[in-house]
Order: sequence, then C-alpha cells, then structure tokens
Amino acid sequence: MGTIHRSGVFKKTNDTARLIITTILGVVLGFFIGVTFPSISLYKIHLPSSLRSSFDVATSNDQEFFIVRSHETTGGNVSKIYVPTNPRGAELLPPGIVVPESDLYLRRLWGEPSGDLKKKPKYLVTFTVGIDQMNNIDTCVKKFSEDFQILLFHYDGRTTEWDQFEWSKNAIHVSVKKQTKWWYAKRFLHPDVVAPYEYIFIWDEDLGVEHFNAERYIKLVKRHGLQISQPGLEPNNGLTWQMTKRRGDREVHKVVTDEKPGWCSDPHLPPCAAFVEIMAPVFSREAWRCVWYMIQNDLVHGWGLDFALRRCVEPAHEKIGVVDSQWIIHQVIPSLGNQGMPEDGKAPWEGVFIFMSFHVILFIFLNFEIYSFQNLYHLTS
Repeated sequence: MGTIHRSGVFKKTNDTARLIITTILGVVLGFFIGVTFPSISLYKIHLPSSLRSSFDVATSNDQEFFIVRSHETTGGNVSKIYVPTNPRGAELLPPGIVVPESDLYLRRLWGEPSGDLKKKPKYLVTFTVGIDQMNNIDTCVKKFSEDFQILLFHYDGRTTEWDQFEWSKNAIHVSVKKQTKWWYAKRFLHPDVVAPYEYIFIWDEDLGVEHFNAERYIKLVKRHGLQISQPGLEPNNGLTWQMTKRRGDREVHKVVTDEKPGWCSDPHLPPCAAFVEIMAPVFSREAWRCVWYMIQNDLVHGWGLDFALRRCVEPAHEKIGVVDSQWIIHQVIPSLGNQGMPEDGKAPWEGVFIFMSFHVILFIFLNFEIYSFQNLYHLTS
C-alpha cells in the first residue's frame, strides 16, 4: 500500500513539473514570436470567402500580406498571395511588384531604361491647341525650361505640322478632334499618371506671355503657399473678374474688395477670394487630385468650374491666388468656337456659345445650391 502511494505522489509531481516547464517554454516561444513579427490586426481584414479556408500572415517591407492555401481548384495545396493594402484589383500581386502610379516620361526603344532620361521634368504644362495658334504656342513653350514637360492636346487633328519646332520632338501630342481641354484632362491627366509632377499647368492657346517667367512663377507659388493659382491678367485685355486683374504693387494677391456691387457678400468666397479663372490655372499635384475627381465626364467648356475649385483646398482663401508679378495677356481668340456645327442657319460658333451659356448658369446654380445646403447642415447640426 505504501509503495502504491509513493508511486502516485511521484507521478503527480512529474505531471506538475511537466506543466510548469511547458508553460515557461510557451511563454518564451510566444515572446520571441511577438518580437520577431509585428502586431497584426486581423479584425480589420476582410477576405473573400474563397480565401478564408486557411492562410498564413507574413510581412515584407513593413507591409502585411497573406499566403493563402486553397484546395478548391486542384487537389494539391496551392499557395496564393493576398495583399489587402494593394490597390483595388491588385490584391493577388506581391507588394514589391505593384506600381500604383505612372508618368509621362518618354522612353527609348533601346538601351538600359536607366539611361532614358537625362533629366526628369518636375512640372507638366498642357495646351489645348489648333494649327491656327501654332506660332503663339511656340512662343509660349519657349518660356518653359527643361524642367517642364510639354503636352499638347490637338482639337483639330493636325499634328505633323508641329514637327518644324525642335521642342515638339520631345513634347507629347494627343489628338482627338473637336474636344476641349477639360475633356482631355479628365481622360489623360489622371492623378496617378501626373503624380511625378509638382505642378500642372492647364492652359488655353490664346495667351500672351511676354511678361511671364515660368521659373519665377513656380518660386512665387511655393513662397506664398498657393495650391491653385494663375498669372495676373493684363487689365485692358479680356478681363472678366477683378480678382484675376494684375495688381502692379505686389507679388501675389488672394482677395479683392473692388468687385461689382453685390458680388462680395462673403469676402472669403468667389469671385472675391478663393478664385481663379479656367483659362490658365496651375494646380499643385495634391489640389489636382481633388479637382480631377470633381470634373464630370460630360464637362465640356468648364465655365463655372472656377467657382467650385475652392472645394479642393482649405482654407481656400489662403491657398488660391493670383501671381501679379508674372502676368499674361488674354488675347480672346475664339478659335475653338469655330469647331462647332452649323445648324438651322446658325454659324458654328453660335451653337457653341448657347451651349456654353446654358452650362454656366446650370453650374453656378448647382454650386449655389450645394453651398446653401452646407450652410443649412451646419446650422441644424
């Protein structure tokens, strides 16, 4: 009886020691696993049902991804990668191979890719052009250095004539007949395509640039913190709003008080602040990402868009402004209007003008309605 009792005590002691040792080893192992791998928040992960069978979590360059083992398609154990932080549609690609942004850099058909670019342009300049303004565009382009990539949108379909200019060989030409710059911008200037460029110029073709220096303009925009800007306009040529008129006694202005009576009920709103016109806007890449999403697919002439640009920067009356010391002349050449169609005995430009006027009224009305709704929301919330 005593022998049996001592044997039971000895077995119980061994079980207790084994449990303690196992617990200690588990704690130590868990500690090293925790130190080796970063913390993972699984409750934030939403996996497709087809991938929920089994998965392992791994990391690469501080980015979590999943190695998924699926048994559905084959009898074997097939491993797949699922990365929820990849762009939509690219979750099954390894993180290191995903390139979410592009550029407009021209590439050679030979040699090492690293030798394609002698110098990467910092800024993008676009003009929407027709052949009739070719000489004026030549003058404009020569105001921009190699730091500026030139992109021409051809609304008349004529591109070969531009080969006479040396700079045209390094420019990008996009040709679609009878379209406006906002149509081109929506389709060819996606924020992920123009992301390498700090500033994007989206200019008309009828601008005089005798008093404009692009390098100085960029310096002033950066100095004054302007996310959306334009050069000041010569007061005696094609001026519509007081806000965009050049002031000769300053570098930059952001607010005016001499607009028409009744237009400045709020000194921080367009057209008396937070306002530039659509003929020669310049956007930072951050502001353009917002503006691009705001541009509707059926937006044609863009009149009225200038009243809505303020929605993309805050505070708008501080980050939108006019650069006075680098100014341009609006030559007011309605060349695009002649791209319309003659109907019912009307000239091509008449139909275009009626269409533009209707959309201006509609856009301003919708902008006012949104602003009124926002004020109502703030008052009732």
